[in-house]
Amino acid sequence: MIEDDLRAAFARHEPLIPPTGPLRAAIDRLTIRRRRRRRRWQAGGVALALLGVLGIGVPLLTPERGGRPPVAELLYETTRPVPTGALNILLLGLDGDGPEATRADAVLLVHIPADRSRPYLVSLPRDLGVSIPGHGTDKLNAAFPAGVGSTRPEMTKGYELTRRTVVELTGVRVDAGLVLTYRAVSALTDAVGGVQVCLKDRVRSVHTPRVFPAGCQRLDGAASVDLLRQRYGLPAGSQDRDRNARLFAAGLVRQATDQGVLTDPVRLTRLLTTVGPDLVASPDRAAILDLLRIAPTLRSVEPVGLGLPVALPSARDRSLRADPTFVPEFLKALREDRLGEWAARHPTLVDQAR
Repeated sequence: MIEDDLRAAFARHEPLIPPTGPLRAAIDRLTIRRRRRRRRWQAGGVALALLGVLGIGVPLLTPERGGRPPVAELLYETTRPVPTGALNILLLGLDGDGPEATRADAVLLVHIPADRSRPYLVSLPRDLGVSIPGHGTDKLNAAFPAGVGSTRPEMTKGYELTRRTVVELTGVRVDAGLVLTYRAVSALTDAVGGVQVCLKDRVRSVHTPRVFPAGCQRLDGAASVDLLRQRYGLPAGSQDRDRNARLFAAGLVRQATDQGVLTDPVRLTRLLTTVGPDLVASPDRAAILDLLRIAPTLRSVEPVGLGLPVALPSARDRSLRADPTFVPEFLKALREDRLGEWAARHPTLVDQAR
């Protein structure tokens, strides 16, 4: 009896049931969109991770204020054309963490040539004497604190003044940039399982009991930060520190590639989420998106390390001076996108250790 009543009730209400066709079509459309989004993410994994590990665009993957979706979701939705010329990214490494970190003691210009052959890591010495717009002549690392200010410190202003200084020094356009703290470097290193660095000379830390022997060794996050801080006691002082920074950056990219982080969306997302809060990006988000989109076109992710040639300082020199023999030719090669040719002519000025 109850079963018959239930059948009768279902029969009476059957006309009220909405048609399933539109609902099934909506589900199918949602499934297709999710599959496309997943394919875009997998295809863009190398692009996001390559420049992310180099320090570019990581904070752009965190949600913006106002609940906007991560920029990663928008990466392949843009109608902007993919850049075709040479690109330059400015990376600034701060000596410390938090508000007290106002010295950009590592200044690295990442040059991506128009032929997309491979990235070039160009160190600009922190002690190089330069003209700082609106602040006279001083060491390069003085540009960041001059821009940050003392009353209401702002990292982006420190980056902007340093960018203007670098543009005036080199004559090249800076397309995007980023500021890294020691905490960000340590997190990146640990997230990829450590970084192998091959040192030409033994380095003894003046901050901890650590001793870094000459040769190749794998460093965790804390040890990497310790090494990057060292300049006292090194044969060439801050120039050796710059060289170690280039070796570390190249090793970081190499390790991320070897560990498969660049092609694993899950590990990549975890990496970017971990490091993102400790980074400050340049304000031109569109330019960084462009950089992310060209990364898959690179024929090699193995960086070439170069340092701006400097002359030996005299006893009266407070700052380093650009080497008049090499720098004009070097900067011309940078401006004309011929760093590969310059490196081939001056192999002794190229980082050799891996």
